[in-house]
Amino acid sequence: MGLVNIQFAVKDEVVYVIEANPRASRTVPFIAKAYGEPYVNWATKVMLGAKLKDFQFKPKLDGYAIKVPVFSFDKFPNVDKSLGPEMKSTGEAIHFIKDLKDPFFREVYGERSMYLSR
Repeated sequence: MGLVNIQFAVKDEVVYVIEANPRASRTVPFIAKAYGEPYVNWATKVMLGAKLKDFQFKPKLDGYAIKVPVFSFDKFPNVDKSLGPEMKSTGEAIHFIKDLKDPFFREVYGERSMYLSR
């Protein structure tokens, strides 16, 4: 089936699929960009009959790639800004750091204890 994020709900012993999202929509392009490899292009060629041995995998990541959500709350002034289990980000940004002592990482890590709505 591939990379898919599926959310289920169970009520009265009946399983419902609430949501199914292809992970290729955001996660796979992020990984491809982080490693500097055209994974999506290669996957397409494999689906068309190419073999994995036909490709030269040479990932180029020196350090860490951080995925940071982008919240466009200023574009939607009447939206409830409290965070809960639903996704409210409208995208992601990628930030490369050399090590975990990087000031950007320390700032993001320090903010991860945000107050979440109940």
